[in-house]
Amino acid sequence: MAKTVIVVIDGFGVGAMPDAGELRPGDLAADTCGHVLDHARTAFGRPLRLPMLGALGLGLVHPHPDLARRTHLPVAAGRAALGYPGADTFAGHQTMMGADFSRVTVARLADHLDEVTDALRAAGHRAERADGKPLLVVDGAVLVHDNLEADPGINWNASGRLDDLPFEGPGGILAIARTVRSVAPVARVIAVGGHADGPLPSFVRPGDGGTVGLDTPATGFYRNGGLQVQHLGAPLDHTRQLPGLAARAGIPVTLVGKAADILVCEAAERHPAVDTGDVLSHTLEAVRAGGDALVVANVQETDLAGHQQDTARYGRLLERVDAGLAGLAALLGEPGDRLIVTGDHGNDPTIGHAHHTREYVPVLIHRPGTSGVELLPDARSLADVGATAALSLALDPEELAGGSPLHAGRRAA
Repeated sequence: MAKTVIVVIDGFGVGAMPDAGELRPGDLAADTCGHVLDHARTAFGRPLRLPMLGALGLGLVHPHPDLARRTHLPVAAGRAALGYPGADTFAGHQTMMGADFSRVTVARLADHLDEVTDALRAAGHRAERADGKPLLVVDGAVLVHDNLEADPGINWNASGRLDDLPFEGPGGILAIARTVRSVAPVARVIAVGGHADGPLPSFVRPGDGGTVGLDTPATGFYRNGGLQVQHLGAPLDHTRQLPGLAARAGIPVTLVGKAADILVCEAAERHPAVDTGDVLSHTLEAVRAGGDALVVANVQETDLAGHQQDTARYGRLLERVDAGLAGLAALLGEPGDRLIVTGDHGNDPTIGHAHHTREYVPVLIHRPGTSGVELLPDARSLADVGATAALSLALDPEELAGGSPLHAGRRAA
């Protein structure tokens, strides 16, 4: 019996990819991990306490002086390029699970207003442009707009206040988002409902690349509780992704945190959560259940701290994640068990904007039953992480839509 646990620290990059400056030249300086570690010395008067991430080999991937260079655990450590355009959680997770997202369509809502308006009206909704801006107000309550938290044109949102209308049901936010999804060419349409600090149009602002949308962090949705989100992705062959492959082989699948919202697997047990403590608790419970298992967990609050440009909060969350990883590693001691810690993109809170940053992400693999420390070559895509996990579960990685298993390049000194 073997368990494979993938923990995605959302927005945790280890340095800019070579093309990171194509959209925003300043992003070539992005280094989420390094800058959070630097800030901690000033904010806390001490280095961040990340003993487990150090033991998993983070210091072998990132040269920061506050990270240990040696580990007593049997690990393989490296980093991965993203393997998809931009820097986006949905595309990152779909790619990691084995989808080919290298040809994601990038489009501003402004270029498709007429067809989106026609689809909404055909579905019985009122849809009008908001104050002449290239976004729509639907039924007087829901804004359909460019997503300003991802790179321009990657995602669109349908956002509404739960005080004005329900999230689900006829005429709800999700129903409107599904109508938009039916004609949208982009990777993801996101239905968002929450409690805002004021009318949503007051939080509309221009974004990069000619986009216009809702400044979601500024609305208070993330602070005020009750947030509801559903990600409606572009059509994918989910049967050729890791959760579907594992489920067909009779391996129980558990999806935790944001992974439960954005990954598709009908057989999976789901535990959606935002609070980091809840995410870690559900992940530990899934591992304690015994037997073969695939667990995929997303720690979202690090990404939220990046969007809020709150470096101190990001550091405190990393310490909390580190403690949770120590608990997981203690439960994964059988030969064949694997703990894989990685990211989906960067989100450098010091970079000067609230967007994701296009960075390499760490790939840290705890490998009970092996010996020594291996250094992995750079993976070309996050799909290689999913293929590696498939191999650890004795599944055929070639059944996935993309990715090749990672093989150690050399022994660590």
